Amino acid sequence: MKRVNEIFYSLQGEGFYTGRAAVFVRFSGCNLRCPFCDTSFEDYREMDNQEILQAIRQYPARFVVLTGGEPTLQVDEEFTACLHREGYEIAMETNGTRAVPQGIDWLTVSPKTPFCTGAALAVDSCNELKCLFDGDTPVSTYGISADHYFLQPCDVGDVQRNRAIMQKCVEYICRHPRWRLSLQTHKIVGFK
Repeated sequence: MKRVNEIFYSLQGEGFYTGRAAVFVRFSGCNLRCPFCDTSFEDYREMDNQEILQAIRQYPARFVVLTGGEPTLQVDEEFTACLHREGYEIAMETNGTRAVPQGIDWLTVSPKTPFCTGAALAVDSCNELKCLFDGDTPVSTYGISADHYFLQPCDVGDVQRNRAIMQKCVEYICRHPRWRLSLQTHKIVGFK
């Protein structure tokens, strides 16, 4: 059984696949406690692989994003094989502190190392490295090699501070063009 916070259908709001229709499976629970986390872990439903698959099937997209919380706490190779048998492409968004199961087609790692104690990385490569940018913490790849490198301005809940962080982020990327800007378009545009 897996603890599922929610399953919903929307557009990917950030990173490489921004704007792509996707079914999101948000798992409950995380091994970190980030101060800026926007996910509630108290409410969840226990579901087995077939119940999750049944919920996913009601949507037309063949792209499934496994997120959380921390999905590596619950996703295993049996689950990814189940999704692949049904013809789904699987993306996972992880903090990178745990081994990733086989069968993930697109891996996004968003390290929380500078923000949380106990956030030592267990992943050294991915498709997409998405680092939070707060304007103060030095930018790093944390030793992870990636196909694509993104900086995402951290939303600190203060309009003036967010504007300053965004400006610093843009300036940083202009000086270091290896990085690309990732915005949380779902928050900006107002969709889930």
